[in-house]
Formats: sequence, C-alpha cells, structure tokens
Amino acid sequence: MDARSRSLLSARGLAKSYGAASIIAGIDFEVQAGEVLGVLGPNGAGKTTLFNLISGDVRASGGELVFAGASLGHSPSHARCKLGIGRTYQIPRPYGGMTAFENLLVAATFGGGISEARAYDRCAEILEQCGLGALANQPAGGLKLLDRKRLELARALASGPKLLLLDEIAGGLTDEESKVLVALVRSIKQQKVTVIWIEHVLHALLAVADRLLVLNFGEKIAEGLPQQVMNDPAVQRVYMGIEA
Repeated sequence: MDARSRSLLSARGLAKSYGAASIIAGIDFEVQAGEVLGVLGPNGAGKTTLFNLISGDVRASGGELVFAGASLGHSPSHARCKLGIGRTYQIPRPYGGMTAFENLLVAATFGGGISEARAYDRCAEILEQCGLGALANQPAGGLKLLDRKRLELARALASGPKLLLLDEIAGGLTDEESKVLVALVRSIKQQKVTVIWIEHVLHALLAVADRLLVLNFGEKIAEGLPQQVMNDPAVQRVYMGIEA
C-alpha cells in the first residue's frame, strides 16, 4: 500500500490560475487521517485559495485531489461537505438573526444531511464542547469575537467532518483567547478528526500541528515536522524575514 492510499487527502499537481496569474503552482502534498497539518506562508502565498480548492469553492485549473480514496473531480462544495469536508472562514459570518443552536442545526441538517431530530443532541454536545452551551439561545449576531470564532468552528463540526479546514481562527484574538482555541483544536484532534489549519499566530499553530506545509507565491517551499520546517533557511527567509 503506498502513501497515497493511506492518506485521507492527497493532492497531485494541484494548480489554480486566473489568466496568466498562477495562484497555486502545481503542488503535491498528503494529509494522513487523524493528523493536524499546519499551513504557513506570507500574505498572498495562496493559502486561502488552497482551502477554496479543497472545499470546492473554486475549481482547480489542473491536478487532482483525492479524498478518502476517491477523486473529488469538480464536485461542488455542498457535495464535499456531505462527503466529510468541513471548513471555517477567516471572518465568521453566522446567521445573525438565528441563535447559536439554530446555526448548528442548519449545518447539521443541510451540511451533514441528518434529520433534525437526530441533529438536536449532536448540536447540543458540540456547543458544550466549544464552550458555547450557556449561549445556545443567544442570537449569533450579538456574540463577541471569540464566541463568533468558536461558533464558526462549531458549525463546521456540526456537519460531521472527517477533514476540518481551519482558516486563521486565532486571528484578531488576544493571547489568552488564542489559548482557548488551541485547547479546543486539541480536543477535536483527540476525536480523530483530521485538521488542516492555516494560521499566522505561530505559537498557536505550533502548539498543535503534527506537520507543517509552507507556501510562497503558490509554490510549496517546505513540508515536514514543525521544528525541521522552522529551521529551514528558506522558511526563515520568506516567512520570518531572517537572512540565512
């Protein structure tokens, strides 16, 4: 059995361009079931575009994504969600007029494809796991930033993902608030949910990630164990501004 057949997600020659502008330049990588893969890179490196390709928000210009042993092809985002790919976005946009619980209920029923009756217990458990149990009946539009971030993550979990894409969930938070999210991601990891996490808050990412993938101008410049990657001269030069 080769590495590709053991991986939950694999990319081969994955590319995205708009006209002559190459955003993702034919990259390869693997994500093993149960691991946390951290994605680093400066602004404009192609990180969010990578997530958009995995989630189906945009179509690839080339290459292939294989999830759980089957090619994703050009399947749309809602179909990928039902296959088990959930994601968060950099800026949380909950259904502001709905309660926190109702936000999860929509994700579980429409995203996860389960009945409303079955979704009730799942949503209640996820709200408790994410520290939102006391806010279940609060309108989502009135939540503070940390709670909106937690709700964004909780909505993604409510769809029942095998693979969870986290897009800068620690951005804009204080150090103490970041610690809350780090603990939450650790609890998700313990449940054997595979995670790919884009993050600029480096200490948060390094506290959880098993491996790192570093992009620059859409190209992969490093991949491997966190300490090895952070010691790579190319990573230090491009990401941290340190001359080798």
